[in-house]
Amino acid sequence: MLEQIKKYINKLIADGSAKSKDAAIALKDVDIIRYGNEKLSDLAAKVLECLNDTAVLIASPPFPLIDFSLSRAGKNDKCIIPEDSETKTFLHDIPFLKKEYLLLAPHEQIAALLSNRKGIILEGTGIISVGAFTVEQAYANYSSIYHSIFVKFFQDILLNGVKNNKELLFCENFLSDEFLLLNSEGLRFKNELLTDSKKIYTAMSEIGKYTVERGLVDSFFGNISYRNDYCLYISQTGASLDNLEDCIDPVPFDNSSTAGITASSELEAHRKIYKMSDARCILHGHPKFSVIMSMVCNKEGCNVDDCGKNCPEERFIGKTPIVSGEIGGGGLAETVPSAIAEFGKVIVYGHGTFTKGTHGFKEAFEAMLATENFCRSEYKRQFLTQNCFRI
Repeated sequence: MLEQIKKYINKLIADGSAKSKDAAIALKDVDIIRYGNEKLSDLAAKVLECLNDTAVLIASPPFPLIDFSLSRAGKNDKCIIPEDSETKTFLHDIPFLKKEYLLLAPHEQIAALLSNRKGIILEGTGIISVGAFTVEQAYANYSSIYHSIFVKFFQDILLNGVKNNKELLFCENFLSDEFLLLNSEGLRFKNELLTDSKKIYTAMSEIGKYTVERGLVDSFFGNISYRNDYCLYISQTGASLDNLEDCIDPVPFDNSSTAGITASSELEAHRKIYKMSDARCILHGHPKFSVIMSMVCNKEGCNVDDCGKNCPEERFIGKTPIVSGEIGGGGLAETVPSAIAEFGKVIVYGHGTFTKGTHGFKEAFEAMLATENFCRSEYKRQFLTQNCFRI
Protein backbone atom coordinates (compact mmCIF):
# COMPACT_ATOMS: atom_id res chain seq x y z
CA MET A 1 0.00 0.00 0.00
CA LEU A 2 2.74 2.45 0.93
CA GLU A 3 4.53 1.82 -2.36
CA GLN A 4 1.31 2.62 -4.23
CA ILE A 5 0.96 5.90 -2.34
CA LYS A 6 4.57 6.84 -3.09
CA LYS A 7 4.00 6.04 -6.76
CA TYR A 8 1.24 8.63 -7.15
CA ILE A 9 2.99 11.29 -5.07
CA ASN A 10 6.01 10.85 -7.36
CA LYS A 11 3.80 11.06 -10.45
CA LEU A 12 2.37 14.40 -9.29
CA ILE A 13 5.86 15.76 -8.77
CA ALA A 14 7.17 14.33 -12.05
CA ASP A 15 4.37 15.81 -14.17
CA GLY A 16 4.83 19.21 -12.57
CA SER A 17 1.41 19.52 -10.96
CA ALA A 18 2.54 19.50 -7.31
CA LYS A 19 5.39 20.77 -5.16
CA SER A 20 7.63 18.00 -3.88
CA LYS A 21 7.39 19.10 -0.23
CA ASP A 22 3.69 19.97 -0.28
CA ALA A 23 1.95 16.71 -1.10
CA ALA A 24 0.38 13.97 1.01
CA ILE A 25 -2.00 11.03 0.79
CA ALA A 26 -4.08 9.23 3.41
CA LEU A 27 -5.37 5.76 2.56
CA LYS A 28 -7.81 3.49 4.39
CA ASP A 29 -6.57 -0.03 4.99
CA VAL A 30 -6.86 -1.85 8.31
CA ASP A 31 -5.76 1.49 9.72
CA ILE A 32 -5.29 4.80 7.91
CA ILE A 33 -1.93 4.93 6.18
CA ARG A 34 -0.34 8.36 5.77
CA TYR A 35 2.50 9.52 3.57
CA GLY A 36 4.05 12.84 2.59
CA ASN A 37 4.06 16.26 4.21
CA GLU A 38 3.30 15.69 7.90
CA LYS A 39 0.85 18.57 8.32
CA LEU A 40 -1.01 17.73 5.12
CA SER A 41 -1.08 13.99 5.81
CA ASP A 42 -2.62 14.68 9.24
CA LEU A 43 -5.32 16.81 7.62
CA ALA A 44 -5.91 14.18 4.92
CA ALA A 45 -6.34 11.48 7.57
CA LYS A 46 -8.85 13.57 9.56
CA VAL A 47 -10.85 14.31 6.41
CA LEU A 48 -10.78 10.65 5.40
CA GLU A 49 -12.18 9.60 8.79
CA CYS A 50 -15.32 11.64 7.95
CA LEU A 51 -15.84 10.03 4.54
CA ASN A 52 -16.72 6.67 3.05
CA ASP A 53 -13.98 7.07 0.44
CA THR A 54 -10.74 5.11 0.32
CA ALA A 55 -8.17 7.86 -0.24
CA VAL A 56 -7.65 11.60 0.20
CA LEU A 57 -4.88 13.45 -1.60
CA ILE A 58 -3.74 16.97 -0.71
CA ALA A 59 -1.10 18.87 -2.66
CA SER A 60 -0.11 22.38 -3.63
CA PRO A 61 0.51 23.27 -7.30
CA PRO A 62 3.99 24.60 -8.13
CA PHE A 63 2.58 27.88 -9.46
CA PRO A 64 0.37 30.37 -7.53
CA LEU A 65 -2.71 29.22 -9.44
CA ILE A 66 -4.77 28.75 -6.28
CA ASP A 67 -4.22 32.33 -5.11
CA PHE A 68 -4.89 33.75 -8.57
CA SER A 69 -7.99 31.61 -9.09
CA LEU A 70 -9.52 32.61 -5.76
CA SER A 71 -8.71 36.30 -6.25
CA ARG A 72 -10.56 36.16 -9.58
CA ALA A 73 -13.66 34.58 -8.04
CA GLY A 74 -16.62 36.82 -7.27
CA LYS A 75 -17.18 38.02 -3.71
CA ASN A 76 -20.15 35.73 -3.19
CA ASP A 77 -18.89 32.81 -5.26
CA LYS A 78 -18.44 29.44 -3.61
CA CYS A 79 -16.94 27.62 -6.56
CA ILE A 80 -14.89 28.07 -9.70
CA ILE A 81 -16.49 27.02 -13.01
CA PRO A 82 -13.91 26.43 -15.77
CA GLU A 83 -15.20 26.02 -19.32
CA ASP A 84 -13.09 23.10 -20.50
CA SER A 85 -14.78 19.80 -21.29
CA GLU A 86 -13.16 17.92 -18.40
CA THR A 87 -14.82 20.25 -15.91
CA LYS A 88 -18.18 20.13 -17.66
CA THR A 89 -18.16 16.34 -17.95
CA PHE A 90 -16.53 15.13 -14.74
CA LEU A 91 -16.15 17.95 -12.21
CA HIS A 92 -19.12 20.27 -12.98
CA ASP A 93 -17.56 22.90 -10.74
CA ILE A 94 -14.71 23.21 -8.24
CA PRO A 95 -15.83 24.32 -4.74
CA PHE A 96 -13.41 26.30 -2.63
CA LEU A 97 -12.96 27.29 0.99
CA LYS A 98 -11.25 30.54 1.92
CA LYS A 99 -9.24 30.68 5.13
CA GLU A 100 -11.44 33.40 6.61
CA TYR A 101 -14.45 31.05 6.56
CA LEU A 102 -12.79 28.03 8.17
CA LEU A 103 -14.36 26.84 11.41
CA LEU A 104 -12.72 25.17 14.43
CA ALA A 105 -13.02 21.77 12.73
CA PRO A 106 -12.00 22.49 9.12
CA HIS A 107 -11.71 18.78 8.29
CA GLU A 108 -15.46 18.46 8.78
CA GLN A 109 -16.12 21.39 6.43
CA ILE A 110 -13.80 19.88 3.87
CA ALA A 111 -15.41 16.46 4.16
CA ALA A 112 -18.88 17.97 3.74
CA LEU A 113 -17.83 19.55 0.42
CA LEU A 114 -16.06 16.39 -0.72
CA SER A 115 -19.10 14.24 0.01
CA ASN A 116 -20.55 15.11 -3.41
CA ARG A 117 -17.47 16.35 -5.32
CA LYS A 118 -14.26 14.78 -6.57
CA GLY A 119 -12.14 17.57 -5.18
CA ILE A 120 -12.04 21.09 -3.77
CA ILE A 121 -9.61 23.99 -3.36
CA LEU A 122 -8.56 25.11 0.13
CA GLU A 123 -6.98 28.54 0.33
CA GLY A 124 -3.48 28.44 1.78
CA THR A 125 -3.28 24.66 1.35
CA GLY A 126 -3.96 23.57 -2.22
CA ILE A 127 -6.11 21.01 -4.00
CA ILE A 128 -7.82 18.24 -2.03
CA SER A 129 -9.17 15.26 -3.97
CA VAL A 130 -10.76 11.93 -3.10
CA GLY A 131 -10.61 8.42 -4.45
CA ALA A 132 -13.80 6.48 -3.86
CA PHE A 133 -12.06 3.11 -4.16
CA THR A 134 -8.38 3.67 -5.04
CA VAL A 135 -5.46 6.07 -4.69
CA GLU A 136 -5.36 6.17 -8.48
CA GLN A 137 -8.79 7.82 -8.53
CA ALA A 138 -7.62 10.51 -6.10
CA TYR A 139 -4.62 11.15 -8.35
CA ALA A 140 -6.80 11.37 -11.47
CA ASN A 141 -9.21 13.79 -9.76
CA TYR A 142 -6.35 15.99 -8.59
CA SER A 143 -4.96 16.03 -12.15
CA SER A 144 -8.37 17.01 -13.53
CA ILE A 145 -8.68 19.95 -11.14
CA TYR A 146 -5.13 21.13 -11.73
CA HIS A 147 -5.63 20.93 -15.51
CA SER A 148 -8.89 22.87 -15.30
CA ILE A 149 -7.66 25.75 -13.12
CA PHE A 150 -4.46 26.03 -15.19
CA VAL A 151 -6.48 26.28 -18.40
CA LYS A 152 -9.01 28.71 -16.90
CA PHE A 153 -6.38 31.08 -15.52
CA PHE A 154 -4.44 31.41 -18.76
CA GLN A 155 -7.64 31.67 -20.78
CA ASP A 156 -8.83 34.50 -18.51
CA ILE A 157 -5.54 36.36 -18.98
CA LEU A 158 -5.99 36.59 -22.76
CA LEU A 159 -9.69 37.42 -22.57
CA ASN A 160 -9.71 39.80 -19.58
CA GLY A 161 -6.11 40.81 -18.89
CA VAL A 162 -4.05 40.56 -15.69
CA LYS A 163 -5.62 41.87 -12.49
CA ASN A 164 -2.56 42.95 -10.53
CA ASN A 165 1.21 43.21 -10.58
CA LYS A 166 1.64 39.72 -9.08
CA GLU A 167 -0.21 38.16 -11.99
CA LEU A 168 1.71 40.29 -14.45
CA LEU A 169 5.10 39.31 -13.01
CA PHE A 170 4.14 35.65 -12.91
CA CYS A 171 2.95 35.64 -16.52
CA GLU A 172 6.02 37.49 -17.77
CA ASN A 173 8.34 35.08 -15.95
CA PHE A 174 6.37 32.01 -17.00
CA LEU A 175 6.29 32.98 -20.65
CA SER A 176 9.96 33.94 -20.77
CA ASP A 177 11.69 31.43 -18.50
CA GLU A 178 9.53 28.31 -18.35
CA PHE A 179 7.59 28.52 -21.58
CA LEU A 180 9.80 26.09 -23.46
CA LEU A 181 8.69 24.56 -26.73
CA LEU A 182 8.27 20.80 -26.57
CA ASN A 183 10.40 18.41 -28.61
CA SER A 184 10.79 14.71 -29.45
CA GLU A 185 14.54 14.50 -28.92
CA GLY A 186 15.67 11.11 -27.63
CA LEU A 187 12.42 9.32 -28.55
CA ARG A 188 12.40 6.31 -30.83
CA PHE A 189 9.46 5.41 -33.03
CA LYS A 190 8.49 2.25 -34.91
CA ASN A 191 7.18 3.32 -38.30
CA GLU A 192 6.95 -0.06 -39.98
CA LEU A 193 3.56 -1.61 -40.66
CA LEU A 194 2.50 -3.51 -37.54
CA THR A 195 0.36 -6.61 -37.95
CA ASP A 196 1.36 -8.68 -34.92
CA SER A 197 -0.81 -7.87 -31.90
CA LYS A 198 2.13 -8.02 -29.46
CA LYS A 199 4.05 -5.43 -31.49
CA ILE A 200 0.95 -3.23 -31.64
CA TYR A 201 0.53 -3.42 -27.85
CA THR A 202 4.21 -2.55 -27.38
CA ALA A 203 4.06 0.41 -29.78
CA MET A 204 0.88 1.78 -28.16
CA SER A 205 2.33 1.45 -24.66
CA GLU A 206 5.49 3.20 -25.80
CA ILE A 207 3.70 6.14 -27.45
CA GLY A 208 1.45 6.47 -24.40
CA LYS A 209 4.49 6.99 -22.20
CA TYR A 210 5.90 9.53 -24.67
CA THR A 211 2.74 11.64 -24.67
CA VAL A 212 2.76 11.84 -20.87
CA GLU A 213 6.52 12.44 -20.58
CA ARG A 214 6.42 15.29 -23.10
CA GLY A 215 3.45 17.02 -21.47
CA LEU A 216 1.01 16.41 -24.31
CA VAL A 217 -1.48 14.74 -22.02
CA ASP A 218 -2.02 14.34 -18.32
CA SER A 219 -1.90 10.68 -17.45
CA PHE A 220 -5.61 9.88 -17.76
CA PHE A 221 -6.69 12.44 -20.35
CA GLY A 222 -6.52 10.89 -23.78
CA ASN A 223 -6.67 7.76 -25.87
CA ILE A 224 -4.65 5.92 -28.49
CA SER A 225 -5.55 3.49 -31.24
CA TYR A 226 -3.98 1.48 -34.06
CA ARG A 227 -5.65 -0.52 -36.83
CA ASN A 228 -4.80 -3.53 -38.88
CA ASP A 229 -7.02 -5.11 -41.52
CA TYR A 230 -9.52 -6.62 -39.11
CA CYS A 231 -9.19 -4.92 -35.78
CA LEU A 232 -9.03 -1.54 -34.07
CA TYR A 233 -6.74 -1.64 -31.02
CA ILE A 234 -7.69 1.11 -28.60
CA SER A 235 -6.82 2.13 -25.03
CA GLN A 236 -9.46 1.33 -22.43
CA THR A 237 -11.66 3.96 -20.86
CA GLY A 238 -9.98 5.54 -17.84
CA ALA A 239 -6.63 3.97 -18.70
CA SER A 240 -3.45 5.77 -17.73
CA LEU A 241 -1.57 6.43 -20.97
CA ASP A 242 1.80 5.91 -19.32
CA ASN A 243 0.71 2.48 -18.09
CA LEU A 244 -1.21 0.86 -20.94
CA GLU A 245 0.01 -2.69 -20.39
CA ASP A 246 -3.13 -4.86 -20.13
CA CYS A 247 -5.31 -1.80 -20.85
CA ILE A 248 -5.71 -2.10 -24.63
CA ASP A 249 -8.81 -3.58 -26.25
CA PRO A 250 -8.83 -5.28 -29.68
CA VAL A 251 -12.18 -4.29 -31.21
CA PRO A 252 -13.09 -6.10 -34.48
CA PHE A 253 -14.43 -3.81 -37.20
CA ASP A 254 -17.27 -6.26 -37.79
CA ASN A 255 -18.39 -6.09 -34.13
CA SER A 256 -17.92 -9.85 -33.79
CA SER A 257 -16.92 -9.52 -30.13
CA THR A 258 -17.86 -7.44 -27.09
CA ALA A 259 -14.32 -6.12 -26.54
CA GLY A 260 -15.52 -2.56 -27.13
CA ILE A 261 -17.46 -2.53 -23.84
CA THR A 262 -14.37 -1.42 -21.90
CA ALA A 263 -12.83 0.61 -24.73
CA SER A 264 -12.25 4.36 -24.64
CA SER A 265 -15.36 6.52 -24.72
CA GLU A 266 -13.99 7.97 -27.97
CA LEU A 267 -14.22 4.60 -29.75
CA GLU A 268 -16.90 5.80 -32.18
CA ALA A 269 -14.79 8.79 -33.23
CA HIS A 270 -11.80 6.52 -33.86
CA ARG A 271 -13.96 4.13 -35.91
CA LYS A 272 -15.18 6.93 -38.15
CA ILE A 273 -11.71 8.42 -38.59
CA TYR A 274 -10.45 5.08 -39.87
CA LYS A 275 -13.48 4.76 -42.14
CA MET A 276 -13.08 8.25 -43.63
CA SER A 277 -9.29 8.55 -43.86
CA ASP A 278 -6.02 6.74 -44.52
CA ALA A 279 -5.11 6.78 -40.83
CA ARG A 280 -3.10 3.86 -39.51
CA CYS A 281 -3.05 5.20 -35.95
CA ILE A 282 -4.67 7.98 -33.89
CA LEU A 283 -3.53 9.98 -30.89
CA HIS A 284 -5.83 12.04 -28.71
CA GLY A 285 -4.39 14.19 -25.94
CA HIS A 286 -5.15 17.31 -23.93
CA PRO A 287 -2.12 19.59 -24.40
CA LYS A 288 -2.91 22.56 -22.18
CA PHE A 289 -2.29 25.45 -24.56
CA SER A 290 -4.07 23.73 -27.43
CA VAL A 291 -7.09 23.53 -25.12
CA ILE A 292 -6.66 27.16 -24.02
CA MET A 293 -6.32 28.59 -27.52
CA SER A 294 -9.33 26.62 -28.75
CA MET A 295 -11.47 28.60 -26.26
CA VAL A 296 -10.00 32.04 -26.98
CA CYS A 297 -12.57 33.67 -29.23
CA ASN A 298 -13.33 37.39 -29.33
CA LYS A 299 -16.26 37.30 -31.71
CA GLU A 300 -18.72 40.01 -30.76
CA GLY A 301 -22.46 39.51 -30.76
CA CYS A 302 -22.23 35.71 -30.52
CA ASN A 303 -25.39 34.14 -29.11
CA VAL A 304 -24.26 30.49 -29.01
CA ASP A 305 -25.21 29.16 -25.58
CA ASP A 306 -22.62 26.36 -25.47
CA CYS A 307 -19.61 26.83 -27.74
CA GLY A 308 -18.23 23.41 -26.90
CA LYS A 309 -21.32 21.72 -28.29
CA ASN A 310 -22.76 24.09 -30.85
CA CYS A 311 -20.24 26.56 -32.29
CA PRO A 312 -21.08 26.84 -36.01
CA GLU A 313 -18.00 28.90 -36.94
CA GLU A 314 -15.18 27.53 -39.09
CA ARG A 315 -12.17 28.38 -36.92
CA PHE A 316 -8.45 27.65 -37.21
CA ILE A 317 -5.38 28.06 -35.05
CA GLY A 318 -2.63 28.24 -37.64
CA LYS A 319 -3.42 25.40 -40.03
CA THR A 320 -5.25 23.31 -37.45
CA PRO A 321 -9.08 23.39 -37.52
CA ILE A 322 -11.06 23.85 -34.30
CA VAL A 323 -14.37 22.00 -34.11
CA SER A 324 -17.14 21.71 -31.54
CA GLY A 325 -18.78 18.55 -30.30
CA GLU A 326 -19.58 16.67 -27.11
CA ILE A 327 -17.03 14.11 -25.97
CA GLY A 328 -17.61 10.36 -25.95
CA GLY A 329 -20.20 9.12 -28.41
CA GLY A 330 -21.55 12.64 -28.85
CA GLY A 331 -20.99 15.40 -31.36
CA LEU A 332 -17.23 15.14 -31.80
CA ALA A 333 -17.71 11.72 -33.42
CA GLU A 334 -19.47 13.70 -36.16
CA THR A 335 -17.15 16.72 -36.41
CA VAL A 336 -13.67 15.25 -35.88
CA PRO A 337 -13.46 12.51 -38.58
CA SER A 338 -14.02 14.74 -41.62
CA ALA A 339 -11.71 17.44 -40.28
CA ILE A 340 -8.88 15.03 -39.49
CA ALA A 341 -9.32 13.29 -42.84
CA GLU A 342 -8.67 16.62 -44.58
CA PHE A 343 -6.06 18.20 -42.30
CA GLY A 344 -4.52 15.28 -40.41
CA LYS A 345 -5.10 17.03 -37.07
CA VAL A 346 -7.90 18.82 -35.26
CA ILE A 347 -8.56 20.50 -31.92
CA VAL A 348 -11.92 19.95 -30.24
CA TYR A 349 -13.14 23.09 -28.46
CA GLY A 350 -12.11 22.96 -24.81
CA HIS A 351 -11.18 19.31 -25.05
CA GLY A 352 -7.94 18.49 -26.82
CA THR A 353 -6.18 17.43 -30.00
CA PHE A 354 -6.68 14.47 -32.33
CA THR A 355 -3.92 13.60 -34.82
CA LYS A 356 -3.47 10.74 -37.26
CA GLY A 357 -0.48 8.84 -38.60
CA THR A 358 -0.67 7.17 -41.97
CA HIS A 359 2.44 5.05 -41.42
CA GLY A 360 3.06 5.05 -37.69
CA PHE A 361 2.92 6.92 -34.41
CA LYS A 362 5.84 9.24 -35.18
CA GLU A 363 3.71 11.22 -37.65
CA ALA A 364 0.78 11.51 -35.20
CA PHE A 365 3.07 12.41 -32.30
CA GLU A 366 4.95 15.07 -34.25
CA ALA A 367 1.64 16.57 -35.45
CA MET A 368 0.37 16.89 -31.87
CA LEU A 369 3.71 18.30 -30.75
CA ALA A 370 3.73 20.87 -33.57
CA THR A 371 0.14 21.90 -32.84
CA GLU A 372 0.83 22.45 -29.15
CA ASN A 373 4.04 24.37 -29.90
CA PHE A 374 2.18 26.62 -32.34
CA CYS A 375 -0.50 27.26 -29.70
CA ARG A 376 2.17 28.11 -27.12
CA SER A 377 3.87 30.53 -29.50
CA GLU A 378 0.55 32.08 -30.49
CA TYR A 379 -0.46 32.46 -26.85
CA LYS A 380 2.79 34.26 -26.08
CA ARG A 381 2.39 36.48 -29.16
CA GLN A 382 -1.13 37.48 -28.19
CA PHE A 383 -0.13 38.09 -24.59
CA LEU A 384 2.67 40.42 -25.65
CA THR A 385 0.76 42.25 -28.39
CA GLN A 386 -2.80 42.44 -27.09
CA ASN A 387 -4.02 44.54 -24.22
CA CYS A 388 -3.43 41.92 -21.51
CA PHE A 389 -2.00 44.41 -19.02
CA ARG A 390 -5.24 45.94 -17.79
CA ILE A 391 -4.43 46.46 -14.11
